[in-house]
Amino acid sequence: MIRSRVPRQAVLRIARSSWTCPACLSCRSYSSKPDDKNKRQEPPDHRKIGHQQQLFINSVYSPGSPIFLPNGARVFNRLVDFLRKQYVRYGFEEVITPTIYKKALWAKSGHLDNYADDMYSVTGGATTTQPAPPNQKGEQDGKAVGCCDADRHAVTTRDDAQLDDSHDDEYGLKPMNCPGHCLIFASKIHSYRDLPVRYADFSPLHRNESSGALSGLTRVRRFHQDDGHIFCRPCQVEDEIKKTLDFVKAVYSVLKLGVSYRLALSTRPQDHFIGTTDEWDRAEDRLKRALDASGMDWTINEGDGAFYGPKIDIVIRDSDGKEHQTATIQLDFQLPKRFGLEYQAPAPEYEARGETTTDPALLAHYGPVRPVMIHRAVLGSVERLMALLIESCNGKWPFWLNPRQAIILTVNTSQPVLDWADQVRDVLLGLRQEPGEPGDPLADGPLNTTGLAVHVDYSARSLGAKIREARGNGYGRILVVGEDDVKNRQVSWGKERMRPTEMRDCLRNMADAYE
Repeated sequence: MIRSRVPRQAVLRIARSSWTCPACLSCRSYSSKPDDKNKRQEPPDHRKIGHQQQLFINSVYSPGSPIFLPNGARVFNRLVDFLRKQYVRYGFEEVITPTIYKKALWAKSGHLDNYADDMYSVTGGATTTQPAPPNQKGEQDGKAVGCCDADRHAVTTRDDAQLDDSHDDEYGLKPMNCPGHCLIFASKIHSYRDLPVRYADFSPLHRNESSGALSGLTRVRRFHQDDGHIFCRPCQVEDEIKKTLDFVKAVYSVLKLGVSYRLALSTRPQDHFIGTTDEWDRAEDRLKRALDASGMDWTINEGDGAFYGPKIDIVIRDSDGKEHQTATIQLDFQLPKRFGLEYQAPAPEYEARGETTTDPALLAHYGPVRPVMIHRAVLGSVERLMALLIESCNGKWPFWLNPRQAIILTVNTSQPVLDWADQVRDVLLGLRQEPGEPGDPLADGPLNTTGLAVHVDYSARSLGAKIREARGNGYGRILVVGEDDVKNRQVSWGKERMRPTEMRDCLRNMADAYE
């Protein structure tokens, strides 16, 4: 046998080095053995985890419109409920607005000229106006034929009535909530003392994304946004932006995203914008001052603003290194002008400039002033943020968001154990105040349900097999009930033994603390 004169260590070094393929002259990497330590771990994919955890599905019958399964709906609703609780602190009032509007509204807002390619058009099935059928209290001569119709005509203005006469008008699915919130603000007279007025809206939005861009929950056509609009005085703009940045910081801290986002100022687009360059420069300057005051680092995205105003974007990087825009704060002087929004204030000339005066003669004169509109979204698209959270925690949800918060495992299938498991579950769900209460828990009067996600495994498998499956499914708390638990009226969690009411309070405290 001929032995090599090259030491074995050198052979291994050569074997693991790169070499050039003589056929294609490309540099290849070669190793005699795969080095597991140097293998790049595949980043979490929210689409794969979403399938494994039964969070959502997609259908060819509605591309880009995720269908949330019960587990996904629980996560979605907990995120929305979390935001609703913050609205009390930050002074927002929730409203509900229509999904479709006549295209006359989108022309008024500027969307038809600047955003039409991203919108969906909707037309009715009938192309001709049919006379209303007679009923017991109505006529067929164009008058109101029912209480709802009568109420509608009672509050309709002359301009609205002219729009309403054309029954075959085209409609547009809303891509944004701002025009609807402008209609709400315009529906009543406001004083400067009323401002700021803050509206929030979770109703679904639709945007016509190209089919090739659709991806899981990150790029969709139908989505929900924690959409909010602030109507404020010019002198309140910077303070409102500061409060909104604080809002974002507080929410992202709870979601454990506090260190993974950056701020970017998006400025006037090169084309497709409304308003003058002077108005845009003034708006951008205010956002720059607010960003400087925040103490956070920020960058500029030239020409990436919305068509109606500049904006501050919060950008998050996903597990694969790709960046996604989530939260946004947009300053808008244009929509209030287009919708004729105003409020009454003393010394209106000074008020419009954000200045004050002590001159009694000027203060005695009241006049209309145009409010400033601030668009804001903290989560941005709830669907997109869910995708980022799924990948951020790799499917291991914090308890308060977990769609599988607790499971009760039975040691055996004896009837007393099964009955006790049911009673423990009812206590944890808030269907019973105490276990062992007689009668149907649903017939005991008003319920104070806990909102916890609790399941029971009644199967006849071994306890070890049940525990392994529960851990694999990501349950936050695995509880066990057996013969001793029935006798002592308790539930077991590891080595701890607790009364069902104590366990209920413990789980509720964890959920309320956003742990």
